[in-house]
Amino acid sequence: TMVSGGTTTTSDTLEWALSLLLNNPHELKKAQDELDFHVGTERQVEESDISKLSYLQAIVKETLRLYPPAPLLVPHHSTEPVNIAGYNIPAGTDLYVNVWKVHRDPRVWADPEEFKPGRFVTTHKEVKVDGQSFELLPFGSGRRSCPGLLMALQFIHLVLARLLHGFEWRAPGN
Repeated sequence: TMVSGGTTTTSDTLEWALSLLLNNPHELKKAQDELDFHVGTERQVEESDISKLSYLQAIVKETLRLYPPAPLLVPHHSTEPVNIAGYNIPAGTDLYVNVWKVHRDPRVWADPEEFKPGRFVTTHKEVKVDGQSFELLPFGSGRRSCPGLLMALQFIHLVLARLLHGFEWRAPGN
């Protein structure tokens, strides 16, 4: 169902974010330093804090870039022949957008296979995840975009922030 799909994809995104951070401890430290600076250590992270946490937001974007919740978007069906960017698409063709490939395009992303959240505070600062930036489409775009996009983003940011702020994280063996 749509509800179970929404909970699975958000929890998967959180797991990927934690895995990426545990494998990149310098990025984890940057996120925790940002949390300590903006939130302190005397209280829990609140939803109102998220807008001040630009590096945490960059981590979420980079996680969604590397591991989109749906690597293939909902298919579209051409009802008539059309030419898109020099490709002739016959009527009756099912079209899939391979988001995983779009997110790893070396013409758009330097070192596309690497976890580099800093790109979203420098070279790709203006890139959004709401479907308006076609180089980053983890939730699709337009009227067929994910209906739970805003809820998912709020949940992912708040839970990740609270996990990073409330606990010391290390990879096994460290």
